[in-house]
Amino acid sequence: MRHGLLKTLACVLPLLLAGAAGAVEPDEVLDDPVLEQRARDLSAEIRCVVCQNESIDSSNAEIARELRLLVRERLVAGDSDRQVLDYLVARYGDYVLLRPPMKPTTYLLWFGPFVMLALGALGVFVYFRQLRAAPAQPPRLSAEEEVRLARLLDEEDPTKE
Repeated sequence: MRHGLLKTLACVLPLLLAGAAGAVEPDEVLDDPVLEQRARDLSAEIRCVVCQNESIDSSNAEIARELRLLVRERLVAGDSDRQVLDYLVARYGDYVLLRPPMKPTTYLLWFGPFVMLALGALGVFVYFRQLRAAPAQPPRLSAEEEVRLARLLDEEDPTKE
């Protein structure tokens, strides 16, 4: 059993380490370690437009690679981190940022899930309130209705003739 656990760890550990390394390929890495670190930090903030919930730093999509190269080109050209982000936002919109800024055009993005949660909770509350307010048993028949029901049942029951 212990031997099997070691085999499992030997198989899983490389996969976990590969995921942590990101998708940056060796030919993308800048020679200047300071610029490279800035590029990695920026890449972690930028959304892959194909993978959507992954940063370009961890995405293997071709567009993510192109964006990583673009970030590095802009940094080598002397752009500040803000200028690089502004350039990407101008091309792709706020969507390209994993943490979009809070402004009127992104309010739905920021508050939409909370509004949907509140509406869902309100719907559940109204449902259970109506369920509680509904009578547990149907109302009793009046004497006249009971006589009419008995007459109808007698007419339909063929064994009573």
